[in-house]
Amino acid sequence: MRLVCAALALWLTASAFAQPYPAKPVRIISPFPPGQATDIMARLVADNLTQSLGQPFLVENRGGAGGMLGTEVAAKAAPDGYTLVMGTIGPLAISPALYSKLGYDPVRDFAPISNLGLTPQTLVVSTASDLKTLKDFVERARSKPLDYASSGNGSASHLAMEMFRSASGVQLNHIPFKGSSDAQTQVLAGRVEVMFDAIPGVAAQIKAGKLRALGIASLERSPFFPDVPTIAEQGYPGFAAVGWIGLAAPARTPEAILDRLNAEVRRAIAKPEVKERLYSLSFLPVGDARDEFAAFIREEVAKWAKVVKESGAKVD
Repeated sequence: MRLVCAALALWLTASAFAQPYPAKPVRIISPFPPGQATDIMARLVADNLTQSLGQPFLVENRGGAGGMLGTEVAAKAAPDGYTLVMGTIGPLAISPALYSKLGYDPVRDFAPISNLGLTPQTLVVSTASDLKTLKDFVERARSKPLDYASSGNGSASHLAMEMFRSASGVQLNHIPFKGSSDAQTQVLAGRVEVMFDAIPGVAAQIKAGKLRALGIASLERSPFFPDVPTIAEQGYPGFAAVGWIGLAAPARTPEAILDRLNAEVRRAIAKPEVKERLYSLSFLPVGDARDEFAAFIREEVAKWAKVVKESGAKVD
């Protein structure tokens, strides 16, 4: 009888592993609060994967510590394909250089699936400012220190400006705020001269004529503001500070599962309605291969580590 029970248990275990993936609901951790771009993109991906793979893909918001809390939860989850995470520039590329003690390694602890979308930082001033061009800004900031706002110490907006400081030799004073909207309010009011922010954060105010974009921090002009020159084409070749959001799984997730998820995500990104939704969020769709996204993350980790080191930024 004992042998029969043991054989039955082995058969049930083998049957469970033989079931095609996914055989039960999958959670996608969004390491930021509901309503933010990462959360919106997570739900877009979840809806499409639910339709194509026949099991519910459920978004779980685990915000906190600039996205690091939810990212750490995902890093420590079982590598079985039933926990995925939205990976972004902050937790995966910038935080490792800022924090001496981090509960995960951005390269070792994750299996990248696909990059979903890109959005570059944009240098903006109030339209009431007499700074009309990037050249105006550089000339002013070389003659005397200028205040700049950011969405927080160690944020992408902070480090993009530090990278530009290094490239241009300007003199700047950093004034961090609690989030993009607070920083932008100060720039709009003229209390702080300038800031970097991602296109989704400033697009509405640029279109409303309240903010002026002096340059886009990508190698090619943005289709959302094609008349705004890149910073690279204005005398700073190679200058790029681009935000990104992708999908990843815990390391050691089976290759077959990762390949299937990559194929389905890329199929979803290619849909006209998904592209349209990403464009509405001011993101450029990507949908790349697993190895391409993995190489991109490694490059981003190295790039931002250099920026953090040169700026001396630390938050712990």
